[in-house]
Amino acid sequence: MDPNYSYLPQGLKPDESTPQWLSKGDNAWELTAAAMVGLQSVPGLVILYGSMVKKKWAVNSAFMALYAFAAVLICWVLWAHRMAFGTHLISIIGKPEQAMTQDFLLTKHTKYYIPTADYVFYQFAFAAITVILLAGSLLGRMNFYAWMLFVPLWITFSYTVGAYSIWGSGFLEPIIDFSGGYVIHLSSGVAGFTAAYWVGPRHSNDRQHFPPNNIIHMLGGAGFLWMGWTGFNGGSPLASDLITSLAILNTHLCTATSLLVWLSMDMIFYNKSSVIGAVQGMITGLVCITPGAGIVESWAAILMGISSGSIPWFTMMVLHKKSAFFQKVDDTLGVFHTHAVAGILGGILSGIFAKPKLLRMFYGSDKYGPGFLYSIIDGDIKGGVRQMIYQILGAAFITIWNVVATSLICIFISRIVELRLHEDDLVIGDDAVHGEEAYALWGDGERDPPRFNRTPKIPSFCRRQYGTSQ
Repeated sequence: MDPNYSYLPQGLKPDESTPQWLSKGDNAWELTAAAMVGLQSVPGLVILYGSMVKKKWAVNSAFMALYAFAAVLICWVLWAHRMAFGTHLISIIGKPEQAMTQDFLLTKHTKYYIPTADYVFYQFAFAAITVILLAGSLLGRMNFYAWMLFVPLWITFSYTVGAYSIWGSGFLEPIIDFSGGYVIHLSSGVAGFTAAYWVGPRHSNDRQHFPPNNIIHMLGGAGFLWMGWTGFNGGSPLASDLITSLAILNTHLCTATSLLVWLSMDMIFYNKSSVIGAVQGMITGLVCITPGAGIVESWAAILMGISSGSIPWFTMMVLHKKSAFFQKVDDTLGVFHTHAVAGILGGILSGIFAKPKLLRMFYGSDKYGPGFLYSIIDGDIKGGVRQMIYQILGAAFITIWNVVATSLICIFISRIVELRLHEDDLVIGDDAVHGEEAYALWGDGERDPPRFNRTPKIPSFCRRQYGTSQ
């Protein structure tokens, strides 16, 4: 073979910045997919959260998402990425090491033809959106200073454990989780519900009446979330291949089906076509298909959409309202139902519908599966049962770990700052927390004098009060 690659066009010849192992097509797609996942959070969830809450909490809710996105990136490159995907330490976590050197970032990924830098950024976007999704349970009352501490602690001691256990070299590696049904969505749903318990409820008036302040913007944020999921699931193969194409199509099939089923349930039982309900159905469809997007056939994706549009609808609209346990915990946006319930559902259904051929194409080995349905068809019942046990074991571990880790983190933070805002601040909202409001209409939202001309004050979180508040 010509060592100078003279037969190739100039733009495809290897050079110092384009080594022989690098696939420009895979590299371009992975960077695009990572950017799409990032756009789901910023601006997607920033807009969605800022619009889906009461007007007085729009700024705080949006800013919780923006802050988390920035904070997670710093934690990710300094220690968390290697804890999730690095050198083995124990069976649930890797060694905390930095991921910033050229020798690390510009080398070939272990199995794929992309630089490690692509993988670091892609996985950062996953980690960031996980903690931002979790925030949906805490909107409208969490002390922002407590949130600032919560984000790095939760990413370090909770998210990295789930990621390493299933996606790294951990003890749950045989679990089928194509793009994070367990690692991301079950984690965020359970952790959000747990944190909501420790933070406490919103102000009683907010809990009884919490209308979205801008439904049109809410739909815009939901659109970023839906379209961004193209990169969320499409980027998981780390290549621009057949599995990528199937994963993207299945993602949108399941989501559309789920939205229509949820909408139909609302119309049948409430005689109203709820826009908020449609968004919730969209989200449950996205979550449910995530663990199996590229390893199930399209007919299975539609069945998963039917399930994700009906079962989480039942748990949210019926079971939640009748259960004293659910009523006790104020989960602002119902993240437990849209992410934990839909995440478990997707993980179990992936274990049922995973096709052996697609599993081999994605994982490159025969140690995963077969899906339970195909184990019956192929006469390998034992293999299908074994995979289902792994799927159930994974759901149990992620649930238990997030309950325990999130509880310990909240208890620790509560010894430093108040988890929940004071009642007076809960009545006011954004102006009390940030000195800013979302909309300046007819003079509303104007500040005199400007906040940056005032003398700085010591933040209240530095003066933690015991006993009666001052």
